[in-house]
Amino acid sequence: QVQLVESGGGLVQAGGSLRLSCAASGRFFDSYNMGWFRQAPGKEREFVAHIAWTVGSTSYADSVKGRFIISRDNAKNTVSLQMNSLKPEDTAVYYCAAASRYSPGSYYPPSDASYAYWGQGTQVTVSS
Repeated sequence: QVQLVESGGGLVQAGGSLRLSCAASGRFFDSYNMGWFRQAPGKEREFVAHIAWTVGSTSYADSVKGRFIISRDNAKNTVSLQMNSLKPEDTAVYYCAAASRYSPGSYYPPSDASYAYWGQGTQVTVSS
């Protein structure tokens, strides 16, 4: 099992940057695929980015590609999301999620059903 705690959210002007962090406790962090999702008011939760348990494999939603960068530090049990050129439509609660590579079934990064563990979320607000 793994527990996740996000940090780094806040209020930023359009065009600015924020860096979100997700600290994981528990064993074998390096065996988890990690994802970032977000949920805006009145909208469904949506995929933002993922990074595989094997560092180097990443994917992004089209809406953030070229602006956001996901990374992980297995030595520190953290995953980060560097968000640049922020837009008002990026305003949402951002969630960190984990999926064990040993979980049964197929792992499909953009699907929140693939992730068994979730953090409590951190608010990101981008003003215009």
